Amino acid sequence: MGETMHVRTRGIRTTVAALAALAALAGVTAAALPAAAATTPASDTPRFLEPAELPPHPASPWYAGPVTARQPDPLPVCVGDALPSIASHRSYWTEYDTNAQQITVVERSEQRAKDFAALLRKDLAGCAKKLMEQDPDITATQKNYGRLDVEEGAHVYGLHTASAWGSSDIGLFSVGRDGTTVTVVRWGQMGTFQHAQVSDFKATTVTAVNKLY
Repeated sequence: MGETMHVRTRGIRTTVAALAALAALAGVTAAALPAAAATTPASDTPRFLEPAELPPHPASPWYAGPVTARQPDPLPVCVGDALPSIASHRSYWTEYDTNAQQITVVERSEQRAKDFAALLRKDLAGCAKKLMEQDPDITATQKNYGRLDVEEGAHVYGLHTASAWGSSDIGLFSVGRDGTTVTVVRWGQMGTFQHAQVSDFKATTVTAVNKLY
């Protein structure tokens, strides 16, 4: 079982914007982009996840936008502040309230990549506490689902946020590294830990790290 942390202090407006954007992105992006945008050019290096490699949705296929050479906008909760300008990302969504994102950074050396991955893990480990310290209307709970043995390793985390006005969002995050390349995968939807597809997300993370090169 993962380590569970319950902390109640204060949280951030961007928490709701970021994790609630998980649900909003599904409807807005699906309407704005055609399904044909789900194809990633074969020349992309490192390679990104294909829609079918994400945790399966019971009632919808996954769709994807193009690989984009910059940080996501808005920045994702927990890991966004650490992302450099050299990041590339790809967004994914379903026809319902579930969406995902992969962000990849190629560093100049293995040591820089190792340090960057450690920084991301640190940010994720302290995310629930930070969110609540910044917003009194948010209660956040997180879990550490442990390390995956793939390439130089990957770590998986869960984050649940609930607001005073009734919203409830569940997110899964992973940080993995292969040599000089670090990738972050985020999955989210409305719900609680009961709705988290942890096993499927771990399989997605392994695929993401194996595909980096």
